[in-house]
Amino acid sequence: MALARRLSRRSVLAAGGVAALGLVLAACGAGDSTTSGSTTASNTGSASSGPWSFTDDRNVTVKLDAAPTRLVAFTGAAGALADYGLGDKIVGVFGETKRKDGSPEPQAGELDVNKVTILGNVWGEFDIEKYASLRPDLLITHEFEPGSLWYVPDESKDKITALAQSVAIKTGKISLVKPIERYAELAKALGADMNSPKVTEAKARFDAAVERLRKAAAEHPDIRVLAASASADLFYVSSPKTTSDLIYFAELGVNIVEPEKVDDGGYFESLSWENSDKYAADVIMLDSRTMALQPDDLKDKPAWTKLPAVQAGQVIPWDAVPRHSYAGVAPLLEALAEAIENAKKLS
Repeated sequence: MALARRLSRRSVLAAGGVAALGLVLAACGAGDSTTSGSTTASNTGSASSGPWSFTDDRNVTVKLDAAPTRLVAFTGAAGALADYGLGDKIVGVFGETKRKDGSPEPQAGELDVNKVTILGNVWGEFDIEKYASLRPDLLITHEFEPGSLWYVPDESKDKITALAQSVAIKTGKISLVKPIERYAELAKALGADMNSPKVTEAKARFDAAVERLRKAAAEHPDIRVLAASASADLFYVSSPKTTSDLIYFAELGVNIVEPEKVDDGGYFESLSWENSDKYAADVIMLDSRTMALQPDDLKDKPAWTKLPAVQAGQVIPWDAVPRHSYAGVAPLLEALAEAIENAKKLS
């Protein structure tokens, strides 16, 4: 999450687009975006027939006449739902979806990104007119900050939520297991077969990966792991107290480096490259998202190449916004366990 707060939000529509949107809204006859929520976080109703409802992590209860079949979601959420066999119900996505070479971003998972409408491929982009044209039944995304809709621009949030109701699953400042469970509950409510071989095998792989990482951490307690994002000017060290995956890794016993001077939200510490060696680390998990610089981008930066973990080849990719499903997280646990198992003590 290190880069989330430093990225500026960009305007989505020109003035002419906003005017056109008014006509679209009138034609669609959009209703209220939310209903009052209960204090429980459970789903009721059925995806097969009859009324449908789901209470999200804002304690907002979405009520529809029938189960939603046209879903628009943040790409990471869409990828998680696709892991439960719901890819055909996803008609649109927003957030990093395709890389420059056209290949899908890791958070898309098995979602076929060529069969969905991409409403925005970077932070702050959300094409409202395209969204309206998709006739969405439901918008799905993370809740990273209380009351927020992840990757839905604040300046156009009201227009977007007027078109369809929304479900938000809490992913910030909470252990990774909880959003995984909540996305599984949402998938079930949307009609996923939770007893399918694909789902049960993914859960078994996740459980095995958890135990492997727990064991690796217990056997190598002195291996220090640093989670970071890199930009041209700054090196961001993420906190294991606020990001869901790092919280969970620490719960499993991984020795995660904890930055001392974090930002106001408590997410990361920004270091100049001259100070990038402030924290000793044996393994570096480097943000693998397109918006962040990758090892090949950093090979000519002396401050990076002199870091002991870099020189030892003990740098692994980090999906800083993981796909919150058993299938999405199991490989991340396995990769970290392997890195710790094989790491040499450097610090």
